[in-house]
Amino acid sequence: MPVDPFITVLLGTVGLAALLPARDTAADVASGASTTAVALLFFLYGARLSTREALDGLRHWRLHLTVLLCTFLVFPLLGLAAKGLVPHVLTPALYSGFLFLTLVPSTIQSSIAFTSLARGNVPAAICAGTFSSLAGVVLTPLLVAWLLADTGGGFSADAFLRIVLQLLVPFLAGQLLRRCGEWRSRAKRVRQGGGGRREGGFVTRHKKVLSLVDRCSILLVVYTAFSQGMVRGIWSQVTPARLAALLGVEAVLLAAMLSLTWYGAKRLGFGRADRVAIQFAGSKKSLAAGLPMASVLFGPQASLAVLPLMLFHQMQLMVCAVIAKRRSHDPEEFTAAGRGAATRTAAGTAPRSG
Repeated sequence: MPVDPFITVLLGTVGLAALLPARDTAADVASGASTTAVALLFFLYGARLSTREALDGLRHWRLHLTVLLCTFLVFPLLGLAAKGLVPHVLTPALYSGFLFLTLVPSTIQSSIAFTSLARGNVPAAICAGTFSSLAGVVLTPLLVAWLLADTGGGFSADAFLRIVLQLLVPFLAGQLLRRCGEWRSRAKRVRQGGGGRREGGFVTRHKKVLSLVDRCSILLVVYTAFSQGMVRGIWSQVTPARLAALLGVEAVLLAAMLSLTWYGAKRLGFGRADRVAIQFAGSKKSLAAGLPMASVLFGPQASLAVLPLMLFHQMQLMVCAVIAKRRSHDPEEFTAAGRGAATRTAAGTAPRSG
């Protein structure tokens, strides 16, 4: 089972913050750099997400609506149900982080990778992840304001302004940059049926460099958040027993979502290829989107807020890798039938068999 190398680096960053937390002037510098990093991250998210591809994928609206409902309705409902575990199983602070993880958008890259490995509907996974990321920029802060208002994650006028300036404005600026790149590309070279495929311009040509910028920015956000937690003594609230309890609760959450997305999609009439896309896109949560959001929404409490998300991220990778590998060995006639159903659905006809 895979261990995400980035998780290893994240844990190393947490260890560094525990040993050498930023204090006084260094803390102010780290906080300012973290704020800039969050804005940069959402600018890059906006520049990468193809609005055109997302709109083109609307013809498969039943699948995308199913994934969105799983991500922003079913997940939060399960998170709210876990309130009964406080305080005997989860501390109030850990529960806030657990509930927050149920509110963040789905992943894109890992959903696509696992859907491809399992021979599912990859285009649907791409569009579903894109829709979720687009919706999460708005829905996640609103859901946090509604459901976590009494735990330090709610809205004030100042918090609303920070969210707009640090998340929404950079995201929209990135989308505008991408659109300008698409228009320039079309003007230079119009491709038959495509209208110019060099979308994203600078972002597309420098994916590796910008991916490194992404990860370094996230590491800076994590270091700042966990440094604040160390200075404020937040980590004294987390014992090994509480951590083990959190892992157990998250394992139940992941198992429930994997089952609901797979068997629920079958009851809704989706074919095998679509069910694979729904399962992997509808059961995941994005660490890359959740970490910077938490730093804006929770402030000094962000370190505990992101801990459940970090653990869940690694757990979902390990479990979904096993599932995808097993699904890749499905009989060829089963996967062929699923691909046929996916084609019919994309054409506007709902599949009739699972």
